[in-house]
Amino acid sequence: MIFGILSAAVHIVLGAGLGAAAGGTIGLLVGAVAGLLIGAPFGWAVGSAGTYAADVKGVLLFVVDHTWSLLNTVAGALCLTLHLVVGHQLDRAVSQGSGRVNLVEGVSPRYATTIGTVCAGSSPGIQRHEDVHILQARLLGPLYLPLVALNYVLFTVAPVWLLWHDHSNAPINRFTRYFEVGVYPHLWHEAIAYRIQGTPPR
Repeated sequence: MIFGILSAAVHIVLGAGLGAAAGGTIGLLVGAVAGLLIGAPFGWAVGSAGTYAADVKGVLLFVVDHTWSLLNTVAGALCLTLHLVVGHQLDRAVSQGSGRVNLVEGVSPRYATTIGTVCAGSSPGIQRHEDVHILQARLLGPLYLPLVALNYVLFTVAPVWLLWHDHSNAPINRFTRYFEVGVYPHLWHEAIAYRIQGTPPR
């Protein structure tokens, strides 16, 4: 439970600090409340699921997630909060000691989504794939999400991936498939994760 309390406190302090920098005392209060609204559900999930093991590895993962990779953790906490608001369930058994927060339901029934340390809709059959994204975020820290977003924009407007795309097995014959079997699986972070586990959409 201590990890959950500490996590919520980090979110509140971050929100208060950013708010104070942007708008003085009022900003501090607004930022602290925003940090609480995002951090409290995440802290609850971390604490109630025992996400971080009480050993050296668990402590190190917690420290990385709440320092170098804090931007990713905050994004994941926001994602978790939205999932909980719409009634999605925390998967305590899968989350326990894993260094991640797992949700039973995802955004789409066909895909899992991982943001920060939050995996929505993940299952044992694709968990290694999702864990690659968590490792990428931990390694790249505040650079991870901007690099993913930049790659998505570049590959959308300049589809150089068409040069090595498997056109015979994954034809792009309608607009939605341009993104589903074209842009998405060729993004750098997805291409690496699919090499570890899973099959790109066809």
